[in-house]
Amino acid sequence: MPSDHDLLERRRTSLVRTDIITGAVSAAAILLFVATGGAVLSQTVAHYTAGGAPADRGLVIALLLNVALVLIGWRRHDALSKEVRVRTAAEARATMLASRDPLTGFYNRRSLADEGAALLALAQRRGKAVALLMLDLDHFKSVNDMHGHAIGDTLLRMVADEIIAILPPTALNTRLGGDEFACAFLFDPTVPDMVDRIADRLVSRLAQPFEAEGLRLHISCSVGVARSDFECPTIEALMRAGDIAMYAAKKSGRNRCVWFDASMERELQQRNDLEQGLRVGIPRGEIVPYFEQQVDIATGKLNGFEVLARWEHPTRGIISPERFIPIAEETGMIADLSMSIMQQAFTAARDWDPSLTISINISPWQLRDAWLAQKIIKTLTETGFPAGRLEIEITESALFENMALAQSIAGSLKNQGVKLALDDFGTGYSSLAHLRALPFDRIKIDKSFVTSINESADSAAIVTAIVRLGESLNLPVTAEGIEDAAIEARLKAMNCAKGQGWFYGKPLSLIGVRRFLAERHMLLGMPAASKVEEMGSKRMAG
Repeated sequence: MPSDHDLLERRRTSLVRTDIITGAVSAAAILLFVATGGAVLSQTVAHYTAGGAPADRGLVIALLLNVALVLIGWRRHDALSKEVRVRTAAEARATMLASRDPLTGFYNRRSLADEGAALLALAQRRGKAVALLMLDLDHFKSVNDMHGHAIGDTLLRMVADEIIAILPPTALNTRLGGDEFACAFLFDPTVPDMVDRIADRLVSRLAQPFEAEGLRLHISCSVGVARSDFECPTIEALMRAGDIAMYAAKKSGRNRCVWFDASMERELQQRNDLEQGLRVGIPRGEIVPYFEQQVDIATGKLNGFEVLARWEHPTRGIISPERFIPIAEETGMIADLSMSIMQQAFTAARDWDPSLTISINISPWQLRDAWLAQKIIKTLTETGFPAGRLEIEITESALFENMALAQSIAGSLKNQGVKLALDDFGTGYSSLAHLRALPFDRIKIDKSFVTSINESADSAAIVTAIVRLGESLNLPVTAEGIEDAAIEARLKAMNCAKGQGWFYGKPLSLIGVRRFLAERHMLLGMPAASKVEEMGSKRMAG
């Protein structure tokens, strides 16, 4: 099927052809008019001067028809000429719109390939290199959400003006879509500092406030830089390298510029491999719960376990959560992963001694789900695990995004008997307002303070203050990261209620925790040995 451009071109060609034919007919009519008019004129002059016969009536009629034909042809020729000019201008405008972003006037993504290839060819002829800056605005979505898309568009135009002011006049500036830009220009490969200066000026300027329609807007930008002479011979390779570097800039804190390095691509490939593995590993049950003991520090009695996620990869072995949890959060898989862990943990723990509890940490991403409480309650019901033996841990940082939603989720869980713990207390977000806003049952001290309690006076002071705060609010305190007897003794002297850490043992697998509990006669319903055997056979079958 012919494209719109082909149809426009055919129409324009047809108009031009028609215009030529009309012009030719008009020219022939003019020639005939001259010949006929000459004969009529000579006969008329002879009639009035020499008394000859009047002009031939047929010639006069032919002359008048010629005059009409000339006038009609001329008007038609003029109309067709105007239509050709209008259509040519429209086609030129359509071509321009197809290659340009209408909001900023920059090139668009579709035209970047051709223009970028031409710039690379020019660089090769001149012995230069091409630098490509991939620029993404930080926090731009919040501007749209808070002030509307009209303000967002105004801000994008202002950003485009700043890019034009800072980049070289010959730079190829492109808006790729949304709040992402690509800027390419020539530079001397022996003097890369020029590129650094330009990128630093962009980062510095865009971190300054913008004034738009009476509003003071705050954003920043993350910039990834790639150069054509470092294994990026095509515009596609340059864009990919710049995009990887820009992603690294965002990951390392935003509001900065990062040069592309080959190690970034290897890291990204590894991340993509993990992401693809997660997509198949979660439904296969490869992400499994491990159980870390929680002990009453005063008596040494086992109170329960915190549930930790481990990936039992079929070829790579055990993968720690530090590697795959951030990926699950970024890709939205954390919800399915967490519910799978809960389902497995609840099923495993429902026949433990009733005095044992399990604690499960909720990701900040999950607190965006208004149905989170209902999902947890549904899983409790399906597995038959008592809600009163479950403790949900929420980090302080997760409360900042939407306190009202967090309160709703916490209230629904509390109504079913689930307990709540404030996790990582003391890591920078601590506030008494959080302890008052949500019905917490426990405070957990971050392990970074506990592990250094005997080496750092500051850590010891912080832990002491939190324990005293818990006592005054009637909230028991759990200390994470107990690694030796000296740390336990220090916490015991402070009257800290509960502790967990490798001093009490490493996290246990499903089979390991059942064997551990069976040895202590803390499994219900069947002899310990047969329970362990049953779990082992199920694991082998899976």
